[in-house]
This record gives sequence, C-alpha cells and structure tokens, in this order.
Amino acid sequence: MLLSTFLPTLLFSIGEGAIIPLLPAAAGDLGATLALAGLVAGMIMIGELAGDIPSGWIVSRIGERGAMLAASAASILGLVICLLSTSWVGLIIGVFVIGLATAVFALARHAFMTSFVPITHRARALSSLAGVFRAGWLIGPFLSAGVVHLTGSVKSVFWVHIVCCVAAVVVLLLVPDPATVLRRAQAAANRDAPDAVIAAAPVPESSQSLLRTLREHRGVLARMGSGAAVIGALRSSRTLILPLWAVSIGLAETDTAIIIGGAGALDFALFYVGGQLMDRFGRGATAIPSMIGLGLGHVALAASLLAADPVPWFIAVACVLAAANGIGSGILMTIGADLAPPADPAPFLGAFRFTGDAGNAAAPIVVSALTALVSLPFAASAMGVLGVTGAGALARWIPRYLPRTAPRG
Repeated sequence: MLLSTFLPTLLFSIGEGAIIPLLPAAAGDLGATLALAGLVAGMIMIGELAGDIPSGWIVSRIGERGAMLAASAASILGLVICLLSTSWVGLIIGVFVIGLATAVFALARHAFMTSFVPITHRARALSSLAGVFRAGWLIGPFLSAGVVHLTGSVKSVFWVHIVCCVAAVVVLLLVPDPATVLRRAQAAANRDAPDAVIAAAPVPESSQSLLRTLREHRGVLARMGSGAAVIGALRSSRTLILPLWAVSIGLAETDTAIIIGGAGALDFALFYVGGQLMDRFGRGATAIPSMIGLGLGHVALAASLLAADPVPWFIAVACVLAAANGIGSGILMTIGADLAPPADPAPFLGAFRFTGDAGNAAAPIVVSALTALVSLPFAASAMGVLGVTGAGALARWIPRYLPRTAPRG
C-alpha cells in the first residue's frame, strides 16, 4: 500500500526537482534577462494556479489514478515543448503546461489521503506526503547536476523529468490503486454497502465547479485562504529567488543544483517532525514559526549583498529557508483537509489549493517586477516583510477555525 501511495508521487517530484533549480539558467541561455528568467521559472506556479480551477472536478470525475495518469501525460507534453523551444517564449509555454499538470497530480493524491486517513493521524500522514515531495526535490537537483555535467546542456534536465513521468505512469498502471483497494475493503466490512462504493473513480453527487465552491465557502477561504496564499507566496519566492540569486552572483549551474539539493536534505529531514508537532500541539505550532523563518531568511538573503564573499551567505540562507520550509511540511494540505467537507473533499481542496497557489503564482510576478524596477535584493526584502506579516495573520485565524486538531464541522 505504501508503495502504490507514495512511489508515483516520489517519481513525479524527482523530475520536478530536477528542472526547477535550473529553469532560470535555461531561460538565460535562450536570451532572457534576469527578470524574464524569473518569470519563466515562475510559470510553473502560475500553471499550478490555473490547474487548480479544473483539478477538483477532474479528480471527482475520473478518480485519483486517472487524474495522475492524465497529469503525467500533460507534463510530458510540456517538457517536449521546453526541449523544442528556441526562445524563452516557448519555454514559458512549456513550463506553464508542466504547472497545470502538477496541480492535478498533487490534488489527486491529497484527496485520497484526506478521504482515507483518520484525523488523529492526518497531519503526520499529510506531512509524510509532503516529505515524499521534498525527497523528490532533494534527489532531483543532484540528478540534474550530474546530467548537465555529462551533457554540457542545461536543457538535458527536461529529459530527467520525462523519464520520471514515464516511470510514474508505469507504476500507476502496474501497482494496485490504493483507493480502489481501500474502498473494496470498506465494502467487504459492510455487506449492505452499495456496489458503487467500490468503484475505482467515484463521482459524488455534490461534485461542483471551483467558482461555486468559492462562493459556498467564501468566509473561511477569505480568512484561512489569505494565510494559505501568503504561505504559498513565501514558498514560491524561496524556490524562485535562490536560483535567481545564484545566477546574479555567478554560480555555475552544477554548483547551484548541488547547493539547493543539499539544502533540500535539511528540508526533507524535518518533514515528520512538523507532522508530529501539528498533531500534538495544533496547526499553528508549525505554520507560524515556518512563516517567520521564511520571512527572516528572505531578509538575510537581501543583507548578504553587503558581504565580501556572497557564496557562504547564499549557502547559509539556503539552509535557513530549507529548515523553515521543512518544519511547515504538509501544513497547507493538513489545514485544507481539516476544513474540507468529509463527504466530497475534492472540490473544496481544489478551492483551498487555489488560494494557496494564488500566492504561489503572484510571487514570481512580484519578484520579477521588483527585480526589473528596483533590484533583486529589494524583491527579497519585500517578500521577507510579507512573510512576517503573514505569520501574524495566521496567529489570528488558526485558533478560530482550527482549535487544536478539530476539523471544521
């Protein structure tokens, strides 16, 4: 069961982790300025935001496994576009398609975990899922560093993601679907359950569009969703600013991948600690410290401009940001699962992910604009201030909507 639950996610995230650190370098090779390279790298987050619009409906209609298969195929399409691109404009299109696919893939596994994991273990389970993503983001950069070293081409990293997507498809087709297995077990435990319970891809009658879900849950989404958006923005900014900073200080592509991958090890090491803290002390126990750490890390990165040798500062800040991100592992998925209606969580989860991914998508635009208009250090400082402000908002709203670990009724 663990193999079928986590292995496809691990494979997909390894591919994603391979390309993300080197997207700015790939864009630069195709003639993009530093600000445009940031926009290219940020298109994966913008694509995720757009993918959130149909993702809940897709998962409700074709099931978790079907959604992940479709997402893998779409990601391969985007990667082929990137490989064939002769300008940064083509790269923008390809990365956007990859982002669309990533949103659907992530929601599919999130919906499965929300439906079948008891609330007493929810934070640890979803932190473990987030840890699987982080494991991929840890392994991916080292793979990309090796591939670039061997081939001499930054574009070769897109082949790593293609191979990972193909491997994920093979696993999804050959290994029993965990959702189907668990539904059959539930049906066997209750002889009066209708045959529809064991369907591989259930279609709840309440399946609904993103806009309708946003209207019905506008109160909680406006408040908790704004906090999710800030979390998403800081995480997205971290993912974007570190590679941009590496380009600005002249780090080689392989060194960039190794440093970011090494920081990813610290991020990965803390994922289960975050889940334990959430289950024991409540969701704010990790969300608020994580936001403070991400905010202060951005400010420290901006301050490193004054250092005589920026590389040690870059390594140190990458580790601080990784630790802050790691302690908050799974927080958005856990909060979304707590708030989601138990009978049909996918539409609400899609809407909640939309709010978080709105922050994801806004961050690259803001960072690119501030970099073009002012400077990259100014952009880092602005995101740092946003992070500290977001920590205050979470401190206000989490106790109201999520007292300890109790789900929203």
